[in-house]
Amino acid sequence: MDTKKYSNILKALSHPHRLELFLEIAKCQEKDFENCECLISEVTKYFKIGAPTISHHLKELSSVGLIITEKKGKYLVARVNKEVLSELGSLFNKQF
Repeated sequence: MDTKKYSNILKALSHPHRLELFLEIAKCQEKDFENCECLISEVTKYFKIGAPTISHHLKELSSVGLIITEKKGKYLVARVNKEVLSELGSLFNKQF
């Protein structure tokens, strides 16, 4: 078990803005089931924080593997990394 990896994931989600951002990306992904990705420009409309701050939070979520981001033309898209969520879920299922 890689406790350091899981600790970093939980630490990333412990910040309220990052958790909200992650949940918005997941919600957006559910709505658009065909593409399974979310335009970051759409998600940022829900937040009252600046673009540099959002960029920082996206980088944190991406660095621990919770989301995968990529450029599509002039847009940045993100999707939830379901493998990491599955690993995290397995971790808690084993413990309880």
